[in-house]
Amino acid sequence: GKIAQTDLGPGQVFISTVQSHKPHFIAVHCQEVGGKNYEASMAHVDCFVKELLSSDAMKEYSRARVYLDENYKSQEHFTALGSCYFLHESLKNIHQFDFKAKKFKKVVGKEIYSDTLESTPMLEKEKFPQDYFPEVRTISHAFDLVNIHLFHDASNILAREKSPSVYSGMRQKALGFVLDRITDQRFEKVPYFVFGDFNFRLDTRQVIESLCSTATMQTVRVGDTNEVEKLIFRESENDRKVVLQLEKKLFNYINQDVFRENNGALFLQFDSELSCFKERLHELEISFPPSYPYSEDSSQGKQYMDTRCPAWCDRVLMSATAKDLVLKPENEEKYLVYDNIGPNVCMGDHKPVYLSFRLTAGAGKPNANKHKCCNVQ
Repeated sequence: GKIAQTDLGPGQVFISTVQSHKPHFIAVHCQEVGGKNYEASMAHVDCFVKELLSSDAMKEYSRARVYLDENYKSQEHFTALGSCYFLHESLKNIHQFDFKAKKFKKVVGKEIYSDTLESTPMLEKEKFPQDYFPEVRTISHAFDLVNIHLFHDASNILAREKSPSVYSGMRQKALGFVLDRITDQRFEKVPYFVFGDFNFRLDTRQVIESLCSTATMQTVRVGDTNEVEKLIFRESENDRKVVLQLEKKLFNYINQDVFRENNGALFLQFDSELSCFKERLHELEISFPPSYPYSEDSSQGKQYMDTRCPAWCDRVLMSATAKDLVLKPENEEKYLVYDNIGPNVCMGDHKPVYLSFRLTAGAGKPNANKHKCCNVQ
């Protein structure tokens, strides 16, 4: 019989999602490969990837390319990014761009590139915002796939100081840098998908004003430096009940259910970091709850941690030309899915997000084949 997703681990939930959608091309972008304690955990990454490649569930994916930045000893170059691409045996004539040879090469077999990715010819790399991108060509389409990991909010206190926050400005600058690089004159312009951990956050100041509109704020400072250590928001009445406590790494709101109700739709108005890129980046409608920060307790798959304000950090974004590919008339709505993976399962502090769609190979030709693509962040 079928196993409920709640009984599965993260890897099995991924396999379950693949089996549900049956994509012919899968692109998986990972950040923080090896986890937060990568020195101790990196050894397990290669083992996991090899098991995945050889598993029965993935046996129909006859070609694969895996890129893992595992060289944590080289802090100047280390990005902890991982990009995995799986090609179904039914796909023919798939080519990948070699950035050194400056030409496309046919994808054959399964290959894993690990340790350092500095010299990997199939990847173009920028250190500033931590991103890598290969270019993939199917029968009649070429597109770039960009793995990205932008700066996080180091302090909730500082993020609240102004709207938009200083961190938002840093991410805006970094993302602009990436887009300029992948659309410059060095290579032919093609549709592109950028997916990963953008670390986009809700406007902290505006969210707090909305959640605590009738509360009074108490400021707690550190004695010697007078630096703000804690903000406590209390109801004016009702025994001055604490509504929200805010510290550098604490966002403890009295009722986190509000971020899950109706998939957090109430808070999308505060998700504004993408607005300045509206001419360059596009996204399908979000209909899943904020993807971060989930509890890492294996029994608390739907619970948020009280470290940060929940936000849609993990996204699948695309250029206007890529959106045209995704939204082609033949791409029936039932095949178009933008959602998270493992909504009820502990998947780590980030809930993976994926986009599944159909891409017609040989567009405009009679009896053109339709292939399903799945981009997973």
